Amino acid sequence: MIAPGVDRFAVAVYDRALFVARFFLELVRPPWHVRAVIDQCIEVGIRSLPLVSLTGFVIGIVFTKQSRPSLEAFGASSWLPSLITIAIVRALAPLVTALICSGRVGSQIGAELGSMRVTEQIDAMEVSAINPFKYLVFTRTLATTLMVPALTMYCGLIAMAGSFLNITTNEKTSLSAFLWDGFSTISFLDVWSSLAKAIVFGFTIGIISSFQGYHTKGGTQGVGRAANQAVVLSMFAIFIEEALIVQIIGALRAM
Repeated sequence: MIAPGVDRFAVAVYDRALFVARFFLELVRPPWHVRAVIDQCIEVGIRSLPLVSLTGFVIGIVFTKQSRPSLEAFGASSWLPSLITIAIVRALAPLVTALICSGRVGSQIGAELGSMRVTEQIDAMEVSAINPFKYLVFTRTLATTLMVPALTMYCGLIAMAGSFLNITTNEKTSLSAFLWDGFSTISFLDVWSSLAKAIVFGFTIGIISSFQGYHTKGGTQGVGRAANQAVVLSMFAIFIEEALIVQIIGALRAM
């Protein structure tokens, strides 16, 4: 006899797998609600720029400042641009951007869909022959999948700008020398792996947050739980995916 906990876990996994499979089914089936997707891209991307800008700039300055003493102790301060570029491109930009979006966007998606569920707006859409999954879940998940990579590239550039400001203030390094030293150690695999991580992170944020909001129960308290679970589960999944992808990329570099 199967234990009740195992049975519930299997049902939960099945529901989430079915939810993900439905997204990919809707991806190839019209209509695609282009206007709604653009609106969600603006919500996810444009309105996240201030927070991403501030965070990226501070990370660039602080990480550079904290790394300088260690390199100076070994007489290797000239390697600072390379170290900063590798850290930002390979890890910091995609991970920090994903965590910012999971907090700002994930909670918003969970709260919006949760509120629509408990107020029966989603049920009303079904009665009106409108596909609520396509209009609500598909558009938001596609927007996060597209915009998190774009925000990742932007965050990386802003972090590099903050790093350059710190380096040129202390070492009087020119912009051309900074860029040459920094990107000379970066390969296409680094860039593409960073974008691949950002795509996976963006999809994870969108699909988990949408699932939590779409299946909200329990009135206004359920909406709060949905928003909280959207953030927590998204971040948890992002950390697991980061660890797995790093192992895969490390294996590819060793080949």
